[in-house]
Amino acid sequence: QASTILNEVTYQVGRTGAITPVANLEPVELAGTIVKRASLHNADQIEKIDLRLNDKVFVEKGGEIIPKIVGVDLAHRGVNTQPIQYISHCPDCGTELLRKEGDAKHYCPNEFGCPTQITGRIQHFISRKAMNIDGLGAESVELLFKNGLIHNFADLYELTKEQVMPLERMADKSATNMIIGIEASKITPFEKVLFALGIRFVGETVAKKLARHYKNI
Repeated sequence: QASTILNEVTYQVGRTGAITPVANLEPVELAGTIVKRASLHNADQIEKIDLRLNDKVFVEKGGEIIPKIVGVDLAHRGVNTQPIQYISHCPDCGTELLRKEGDAKHYCPNEFGCPTQITGRIQHFISRKAMNIDGLGAESVELLFKNGLIHNFADLYELTKEQVMPLERMADKSATNMIIGIEASKITPFEKVLFALGIRFVGETVAKKLARHYKNI
């Protein structure tokens, strides 16, 4: 555990539209690495520990990759700390956030118009445990989306080498590998396709169970 100052809170949008608050910290050494950011999970946690900007906070590294804030050093709370106003609109597309009863997280409901959700879903679709498409990475997905070539995962299967070639940092070989990788993914087992679709509550295990029972789409 280490203590440091909370400078600001920023918000990340996930592929499901879930909003995750992230604490940006004064850099501090913790378990051999320099920590600048920590997970805050949701609005309830921020309220529960009465977190404020410029607070001195306790940071811990548990089993998670991103360290988390576990408490506030109230003895050192200054007079200029400000309560955190949780955002009401999506930081990416500006849509008003929703929070369903019993749900800890806020969500952006703009499923088909929020750029981060669109690219996040495609990045999940191509990932190693899902369709495992060689020659296509997270950055390529961003590039294809920004150039209007893809808006969902189905669009990947209509891409041509001629469309991809003019994009920046794209050479003949990388364009060829991308198209070959997409084509090769058509023989991916059904359980992986099901997981790749990114249906909420359908993780790897549930996808396997559904695929074993239903056999096909």
